[in-house]
Amino acid sequence: MVKRFCLYSFLVVMILIAGCEAQGDYQGLEFSPQMYHSVPYEPLTQVTDREAGEWTSSLDDGVGEFYNSNPNNPYAMNVRIPPANTVRRNSDHYNPSAEALTDVYLPYRIPADSLEYAARTLKNPLEVSDEVVADGQALYASFCYPCHGGAGKGDGPVGVVYKGVPAFNVGRYRDLTEGHVFHVITYGQGRMGAYGSQVSQEERWKITRYVQTLQQQP
Repeated sequence: MVKRFCLYSFLVVMILIAGCEAQGDYQGLEFSPQMYHSVPYEPLTQVTDREAGEWTSSLDDGVGEFYNSNPNNPYAMNVRIPPANTVRRNSDHYNPSAEALTDVYLPYRIPADSLEYAARTLKNPLEVSDEVVADGQALYASFCYPCHGGAGKGDGPVGVVYKGVPAFNVGRYRDLTEGHVFHVITYGQGRMGAYGSQVSQEERWKITRYVQTLQQQP
């Protein structure tokens, strides 16, 4: 009886396994196939060996499981080669009607530990205007007020509890350059965290313009 049960069980298992086999247009039965059979080309990988992972492949396309090169691109690359002599730019503020690309920002590449260099060389690309300062004030209220306070005197709700937040209009802080302010907003300094991932370059420059007005307060 036990042998017969084992035999029947074995036959059932074999039938189930045979039913999972992929043939022709039938892809077989797989658990979450989209997790390992990627439809698009993977842009950051480049497997050119057509037999790579052949032993795990259940497809009948003649290539292995891991082969993912794009035969339609030069060198079967998955990532297209950018046009010659081009430089990556942030297109968030691109103005196609402008005569020059003055509204387009290059990625900010000055390292976090180069504050002195940034303070000495960076210039604010935004002109001083009521609109820019107003936008900077609104952004300041959202991101900077909790610590620095409305007048930039370090008396925000957080600054009152955690003492030591500097006032912008006192001592050396009154003379901080626009490059210094922008760099610190980007990477943070001391107990202040970095805001480069939360606030765009243009917004950081607007905040810098507003901070400069606070530096001149009595």
